[in-house]
Amino acid sequence: MFALYEDAGKFLAGRVMSQSDASMQIELDSGKRVKVKSAHVLLQFEQPAPAQLLTQAQALAPEIDLDLAWEFAPDDEFGFADLARDYFDASAGVVHQTAALLRLFEAPHYFRRVGKGRFKKAPEDIVKAALLAIERKQQQQAQIEAWASELAEGRCPEPVREQLYRILFKPDKNALEYKAVVEASKRAHQAPLDLLKTAGAIDSPYQFHWRRFLFEHFPKGYGFPALAAPPITDELPLAAVQAFSIDDSATTEIDDALSVQGLGSGTVVFGVHIAAPGLAISPGDALDQVARGRYSTVYMPGYKITMLPDEVVQTYTLQEGRDCPAVSIYFTIDEATLEVRSHETRLERVPIAANLRHDQLDGVITADTLTGAAPAAYPFPTELAFCWRLAQHLKAQREVVRGKPETFTRPDYSFKLEGHDGSEPTGRETVRISTRKRGEPLDLIVAEAMILANSTWGGWLAELGVPGIYRSQASLLPGVKVRMSTKPLPHAGMGVKQYTWATSPLRRYVDLVNQWQIIACARHGRTAALAAPFKPKDAELFSVISGFDAAYTAYNDFQHGIERYWTLRYMVQNDVQELTAAVLKEGLVRADTLPLVFRAAGTDNLPRGAHVRVRITGLDELTLDVHASLIERLDEVLPAAAEEEGEDEEAAGPLSLAIDLGEGDNAASTETPSAAA
Repeated sequence: MFALYEDAGKFLAGRVMSQSDASMQIELDSGKRVKVKSAHVLLQFEQPAPAQLLTQAQALAPEIDLDLAWEFAPDDEFGFADLARDYFDASAGVVHQTAALLRLFEAPHYFRRVGKGRFKKAPEDIVKAALLAIERKQQQQAQIEAWASELAEGRCPEPVREQLYRILFKPDKNALEYKAVVEASKRAHQAPLDLLKTAGAIDSPYQFHWRRFLFEHFPKGYGFPALAAPPITDELPLAAVQAFSIDDSATTEIDDALSVQGLGSGTVVFGVHIAAPGLAISPGDALDQVARGRYSTVYMPGYKITMLPDEVVQTYTLQEGRDCPAVSIYFTIDEATLEVRSHETRLERVPIAANLRHDQLDGVITADTLTGAAPAAYPFPTELAFCWRLAQHLKAQREVVRGKPETFTRPDYSFKLEGHDGSEPTGRETVRISTRKRGEPLDLIVAEAMILANSTWGGWLAELGVPGIYRSQASLLPGVKVRMSTKPLPHAGMGVKQYTWATSPLRRYVDLVNQWQIIACARHGRTAALAAPFKPKDAELFSVISGFDAAYTAYNDFQHGIERYWTLRYMVQNDVQELTAAVLKEGLVRADTLPLVFRAAGTDNLPRGAHVRVRITGLDELTLDVHASLIERLDEVLPAAAEEEGEDEEAAGPLSLAIDLGEGDNAASTETPSAAA
């Protein structure tokens, strides 16, 4: 005697060795004996042998037409043996019955299970819907196969091209395009990025990096709605100063300017004047929502995505020749000792006499001209000389608090795209990379002025009990990063008791938020906490910090990445085959003359600061990889590489993708003074 039974959705058959009312002991063909509850036994039979039964039934089952079987089946529940007799003939044997069982079991869209070997046919509308779904799934699978074949053959289907960035970076793993890329990658034994590049989905590395960034952070585009700049309705007094700004020629968002009064009198009034969009834009209004949606201007070589519409920026920017609304802070300073005796914040209109430009004056305004050792043939010579004295004094004071001097010997790099008209770059422009030494007089003047203003305003907000957004750093120990919070904590990297960002409200959202709070303090003094837009422990401030930190980190990452792209383009355009570099750690080196950190084979065991010459063996503008190998170790050791603070030891690894081929605070540890501006 043999028996057919079900076990966890599988049908098995074997010889009955013993039997009781509750169970049977059955021996399978493998020799294994199992105890089976009688309730799970579906058939008992004498012949054929169990293996033959299952083989014959499995071959016969697909011949049963499900549509016809559904028509034959009674409306009430029935057994599989009943269907076999109705479908085949009244004497249907055990093979036919088992075939019917297998066929019914595998067609739940036609027949629902209602008990041991018992079924009931599904309603007609359910069957039709299920059949449509099955047909749709078959069509989808056929589409996946077709696209995968095209990709494996080196052609990119248009739907895959259209979904390129989603597939690679934010995939919907149920999407047909994604499944096609996964399937094609497996067939071709290629990484998805290589596969898509070979198939022609990526025709421009620059556009790949640029479009990826837009896809992730500006999926609806980066154009602005039609919004006018609201007027400033305050009756602002005209300041009795002649202010000047210091920026690059490409700067359109001129946030800050300086003024100096009283030279030669023994008491100097030093003014820091900040553009005042906060006098016109209000929390929650349309322009605020635009600014908060972006959090910051995005910078890149040859282009930028501004936080505010250009028309709005031009309304509030500190343009020379205009009396510009500003939030000003005036410091009364002893001219001889440079001691800051007091400060006062005013809301006013400030005459902007000049917009001085770094790129035009860096070689003209020098330490010699500022100290009188050389002629000073430029605007505001005496005022700039005082600003230079003050900046050096302020820096020295901060270094005492820091416990050690700031040592930034690497240059800043500037990228210029020749022949570029200011529109979106194509990635094919000729790039020029120039350098400017850190800590040059104009840089230091601006940086120290902004640090003074930001730290002073931060202390004033705390004194009046008005919350603000602060940046702090607990210590200069390695790995201790700059944090943002609503508490006025010390900033070890800057060497100040507290530090806000409030001097760039046209291009950073936290500066605009802090400006609103400062304006409330200027208007209401000791009662400012009652009138300020944001109250202590306001959840909105924490939301702003979180959103800004994420956006600012992402924007900086993109800027670093796209500058790396242009650096590789420069190397290609200038046929750079060798570089000198300083070893950072574990095979990572920094080029001497380019803004480039990369891995060089053969440098893994060299000490930090070792100076080397390396051969460039390959560049990949898509993954931004640089392949290099050691040529020789040079004699000198570079102390800058060994000791400089704020090292940005970014890994030069491959592009990170979100695609899966398996089955189924960016801030440096030390914030530099240049960040203050």
